[in-house]
Amino acid sequence: MINVLQICLLANSTIEESLSVIDAGAVKIALVVNDNNQLLGTLSDGDIRRGLLRKKTLNDTIEDIYFKGPITANVSDSREELLRLCSMNRIGQIPIIGKDKQIINLFVLDEGLSQRQYKNTVVLMVGGLGTRLMPLTEHTPKPMLRVGDKPILQTIVEGFSKHGFTNITMCLGYKSHVIQDFFQDGSAFGVTINYIVENKRMGTAGALSLLKKTLNEPLFVMNGDLLTNVNFENMLDFHESNNSRATMCVRGYDIEVPYGVVNINDLEIASIEEKPVHSFFVNAGIYLLEPECIDLVPSDEFYDMPSLFGVLFSNNEKVTSFPLNEYWLDIGNHLDFSRAQIDIKSWK
Repeated sequence: MINVLQICLLANSTIEESLSVIDAGAVKIALVVNDNNQLLGTLSDGDIRRGLLRKKTLNDTIEDIYFKGPITANVSDSREELLRLCSMNRIGQIPIIGKDKQIINLFVLDEGLSQRQYKNTVVLMVGGLGTRLMPLTEHTPKPMLRVGDKPILQTIVEGFSKHGFTNITMCLGYKSHVIQDFFQDGSAFGVTINYIVENKRMGTAGALSLLKKTLNEPLFVMNGDLLTNVNFENMLDFHESNNSRATMCVRGYDIEVPYGVVNINDLEIASIEEKPVHSFFVNAGIYLLEPECIDLVPSDEFYDMPSLFGVLFSNNEKVTSFPLNEYWLDIGNHLDFSRAQIDIKSWK
């Protein structure tokens, strides 16, 4: 059991406040209560991300995004009954309520109380030339450039390891020996690393056709020049709970038109919008794929991830987006690299 007060929220709490509570509570959900501490519902990371996809902002309240019909248990229920409820409903947490639905505690499966180790393979695409970061990449592959006190790629590997994903495959190209010499078999970093060396440029997905081992679990694919503190466990939960064939991390991106935009109907001016802002979701370079997706990648050819997703769309497969609200930076040029050096100092 945990201190339930630490994960309780009022329905008028903001999304930003809720994220802090969920993160601090470390049980993946928050409990939504009224002023009398009566349970109204639950709020998960997935609920928040679905809200963000509906154009909610971090300053909006959680009133219309939290789940209002959670499975609950009575304070008198035995541990066996709680375990049965978790198994029957495929859930990891159950709010325990007393008289008049007052929240008493939260039952969490034992598995959730310790660091879970996952079998999923993590494929890191680290074979790019890093041309836009020359001369820094003249002798060093871009993923091995240091941000703070360690290479970008080490930060990525440690991020996955922190969440229990320790089976790493690195797809190498430019200056591959630098990466192999540094990481070796991965044991010094608490992971197991296998290497695929590309003898030609293969894009952001082509090297997947070179995976030799049989996969039985969804696999992560991530570009090796990203800095992010996304919770990879939450992403996997999201992917599996939505029964997705593939999941793509997406990031909100706003473009402001620096002029007054004139809307014209025939020759008449219908309206004028002063410096409107258009919002989009962009590809964040992190993916989860079911093993069957690998069969769609052409063998030993240049192939980009958007092409793979295009095939999935054509096949009417279920493809979902996982919106990021955590820190994320694509280090593509010198300006990004300089920004990363500043951001990493306060990055949590």
